[in-house]
Amino acid sequence: MQLKRVVVTGLGAVTPLGNSVSDYWNNLINGVSGAAPITRFDASKFKTRFACEVKGFNPDDYFDKKEARKLDAFSWYGIAASVQAMADSGLDTANVDKNEIGVIWGSGIGGLDTFQTETFAFAKGDGTPRFNPFFIPKMIADICSGHISMRFGLRGPNFTTVSACASSTNALIDAFNYIRLGKANAIVAGGSEAAINESGVGGFNAVQAMSTRNDEPAKASRPYDKDRDGFVLGEGGAAIILEEYEHAKARGAKIYAEVIGGGASADAYHITAPHPEGLGATLVMNRALKDAGLTGNEIDYINTHGTSTPLGDVAELKAIQNVFGQHAYNMNISSTKSMTGHLLGAAGAIEGIATILAVKNDIVPPTINHETADPEIDPALNLTLNKMQKRTINFAISNTFGFGGHNAAVVIKKFNP
Repeated sequence: MQLKRVVVTGLGAVTPLGNSVSDYWNNLINGVSGAAPITRFDASKFKTRFACEVKGFNPDDYFDKKEARKLDAFSWYGIAASVQAMADSGLDTANVDKNEIGVIWGSGIGGLDTFQTETFAFAKGDGTPRFNPFFIPKMIADICSGHISMRFGLRGPNFTTVSACASSTNALIDAFNYIRLGKANAIVAGGSEAAINESGVGGFNAVQAMSTRNDEPAKASRPYDKDRDGFVLGEGGAAIILEEYEHAKARGAKIYAEVIGGGASADAYHITAPHPEGLGATLVMNRALKDAGLTGNEIDYINTHGTSTPLGDVAELKAIQNVFGQHAYNMNISSTKSMTGHLLGAAGAIEGIATILAVKNDIVPPTINHETADPEIDPALNLTLNKMQKRTINFAISNTFGFGGHNAAVVIKKFNP
């Protein structure tokens, strides 16, 4: 069958760098860190006492107070980003077939704060079960996609992908596939996460995954730097409207970029550590390139998973060199997690937006906080250190990898009618 073209027509974002796409992008290309001491709870006894929190978000801007109380923060962020993206896309739900528009969302954890609040309250009580009737509907990871569909009356495909930190890239790929196969005209795709609480910080501290650079939070996320010591926890949500090209063209939609391929793989190696030779990452990029019909020499930029962990950063760069060979030295590579922190299941969505805007604007966001070269990393690779760079970007890849060995990569192309 003839596959349909899939384009990006709307973007929305609630991030540690700003609660709109424009604020997020401007802070990203200017190398601003979103990390600061934790304000959500007293973190004084924790190994890590800082995070990349969403700042200044007011749920009253999107929900009435009664509705807001029925939602976990991860749904706040996801719905808000979707409202922005739908408005940006110009999709008029009164004049489109809502049976043919879906929602495919990603979240690695879902309503962790709701789960913690309810279980803490029960543990402090007398053993009598007094749970909020919205406990389960607030917590379950799929609920945000349900709320988004109800907000706009969208009756197309609707589900949530859960693959840890690869979740929302898998959501983008699934949305891309549904549209190019003719099973939907448009899909709200993306992801959200809100895990900055005692359970989230304590849990990631327990597996020694997070940075403990408490004296310099803004410099803690430092992918590829010799002194990196783990990721910085982030939160937020991002939505991307994917649309069949002829459908978008017929309504005169503005188009940011085109999605042309996606890949998925597993490390099949370890629950938290990457394969040391980057075998799963090599597979996923090769599969994404094959799906897009590209050779490696055509890629101009890779937005890496780049979490600032000692093992992960090296493994991913080995994989890039395995896949691209000599061309690896001609590309730009950068990790925007150096600024946003790691949004877990929402990482692929906000990094997808960064990649889309990089392609549209011919600007590579930087990898900030790099001070000392790591002898295990080839110094000839262009890691876009500390300052953004301008270059023509016709094709780009966004990588995300998750606990459990889940890998996903999506290929973005500069739009040409």
